[in-house]
Amino acid sequence: MALAGVGVDIFEIARMERALERRPYLAKRMFTVQEQQYCNSKARPAQHYACRFAAREAVLKALGTGFSQGIGLSDVSVSHDAHGKPVAVLCNKALEIAQQNGVLEVALSLSFTHELAVANAVAVTDQVRPKKDEKPDSKAQLAASFKEARSVIDELERVQITTNSLIKE
Repeated sequence: MALAGVGVDIFEIARMERALERRPYLAKRMFTVQEQQYCNSKARPAQHYACRFAAREAVLKALGTGFSQGIGLSDVSVSHDAHGKPVAVLCNKALEIAQQNGVLEVALSLSFTHELAVANAVAVTDQVRPKKDEKPDSKAQLAASFKEARSVIDELERVQITTNSLIKE
């Protein structure tokens, strides 16, 4: 993966509700214990299960694999950082593929409406990750701003000359 991969997935919450009602074991088969605890603690667990399923799909799209190359349902899960932000957790084959492609992290965003759950994922590589210790080159920025100002002044002079010559005619 040269730069970064992006994945998005949308999942119908009612579809997740029906699936969990028909097959109660499905949650245990598809989701980690932590995910189950989180989802089951919510007023509408199916919304949160649907978000996590959409997250798996979005992450695997960002990695460019989908559920192929030996990746299973348990190879991607969703956790939360100390601030409650969703975090993609990769293991097994998904982690292996991410590492082979230089993926340092997968940024994840989850959301839902009453009917739909959506997940966005970005597989971030070193090439696109902002460098924390990089400081902008103030001389280069100043030179660029002067160059931009000079081009604006040149354009204004050109317009003024053109306007003056049209008025004289």
